[in-house]
Amino acid sequence: QVQLVESGGGLVQPGGSLTLSCAASGTIVMIYTMGWYRQAPGKQREQVATITRGLKTDYADFVKGRFTISRDNAKNTVYLQMNSLKPEDTAVYYCNADLNSANYWGQGTQVTVSS
Repeated sequence: QVQLVESGGGLVQPGGSLTLSCAASGTIVMIYTMGWYRQAPGKQREQVATITRGLKTDYADFVKGRFTISRDNAKNTVYLQMNSLKPEDTAVYYCNADLNSANYWGQGTQVTVSS
């Protein structure tokens, strides 16, 4: 049974920073691309950033220069460092992974940017 468990969400003031983590557990043979997505109330889920096993990254335009995705293959963990947060970054952030020839989602972690 494979699980993705996110952590690190919370309430932060505009201009602040947060780091999200997502750890994969269970019977893992190989993890390919990992990524972060977000869904704000009343909006569709959207891609934030992805990172391949070879550490190639891709970012949505709205986070370029502010967010950094990274991963530790030895720990089966992906991170999202979020800086210069804006109120419009408020959303539930979901971890995603292509793992063992299937695709998995985490349960989501709430990020709220507000003064």
